[in-house]
Amino acid sequence: MPGVTGPSEYSQEPPRHRSLKINAKEPFNAEPPRSALVASYITPVDMFYKRNHGPIPIVDDIEKYCVSINGLVEHPKELSMADIRKLPKYTVTATLQCAGNRRTAMSKTRTVKGVGWDVAALGNATWGGAKLSDVLELVGIPKHTEITSSGGKHVEFISVDMCKEEKGGPYKASIPLSQATNPAADVLLAYEMNGEILNRDHGYPLRGIVPGVIGARSVKWLDSVSVVVEQCQGFFMQLDYKMFPPSVNWDNIIWSTRRACMDFPVQCAICSLEDVSVVKDRKVTISGYAVSGGGRGIERVDISVDGGKTWMEAFRYQKSGVPYVAEDVDSDKWAWVLFKAEVEIPPNAEIVAKAVDSASNVQPENVEGIWNLRGILNTSWHRVQIQSSPQVAHSNL
Repeated sequence: MPGVTGPSEYSQEPPRHRSLKINAKEPFNAEPPRSALVASYITPVDMFYKRNHGPIPIVDDIEKYCVSINGLVEHPKELSMADIRKLPKYTVTATLQCAGNRRTAMSKTRTVKGVGWDVAALGNATWGGAKLSDVLELVGIPKHTEITSSGGKHVEFISVDMCKEEKGGPYKASIPLSQATNPAADVLLAYEMNGEILNRDHGYPLRGIVPGVIGARSVKWLDSVSVVVEQCQGFFMQLDYKMFPPSVNWDNIIWSTRRACMDFPVQCAICSLEDVSVVKDRKVTISGYAVSGGGRGIERVDISVDGGKTWMEAFRYQKSGVPYVAEDVDSDKWAWVLFKAEVEIPPNAEIVAKAVDSASNVQPENVEGIWNLRGILNTSWHRVQIQSSPQVAHSNL
């Protein structure tokens, strides 16, 4: 693409916040501290997790940059950023979550393959850009189209980003055409994040945003958007990000037997405490996030201080101090819900959090039943162990 260069080494990486926990340096993969993650409803750009498969691409001439809209369409087009910006601008608040979020905890059961994420491989941002349904209308595909006259059923995003998993080719992923042409799905070609121009780490100058779906489908650094007959045949759709049962290992895996992961299951995590924490007071504030894919809201978050024997319901909110209601039309349906609860803890307690979404999906109790060799979609109950300080233990005698 004119105006785009892909560095062959990591000498031109952008600056990053010093407090990020680096899980891999080259390519750069990092997440914020737990406490920073839920310090605000909207995640600051520098605290948003970074997920990469190679060096960060460089667009050195925005005037020459364009994205190709092609494939099984009537009128293929090359759209400049000026063309994209002429379309109606929409803002969508949506949480992006890596499918490998909480992989480290899964590895404690049996070793898995992948970047060792803690609980913060996600973030909630307000994305600004053009709706993909409007873009596709420019090339002759009406809204709410499920299949084109020429048989197109999927929309493939292809990146400038070259990665070794694609044998040196571009990163790519796809979504169903029915989702891409549905305005209510809020799929964007985004050029803004939290009211500012995208930075390099997050896809400058243009990226896909597919709300409610694992982050791997929100392709950064777009080169082209193509209408195709079949689901994307790239590595990350066909040979990765699929959910296998615990019985499957690297010797007997058959990738074609499973669908590519799309909507994220219901998930929550405690962010005010580490997995092992020492507390000085019996009264503790538990806070964290809860989110579910597909636009499903969070019906409740349950907290236990005795390892799951008894439960209490946490306060949920998106706007500070305002109770969250899943079916409220003013809620951000693609965004996480924050929660908090004031609890009194016994000595050496196990605190547990689990969420229930608006379809009554509940997080599984244990990781063993959902263990898989790639360590994805760990949505088991989040547990933290509390070690009481001597003064707290003494006060309970």
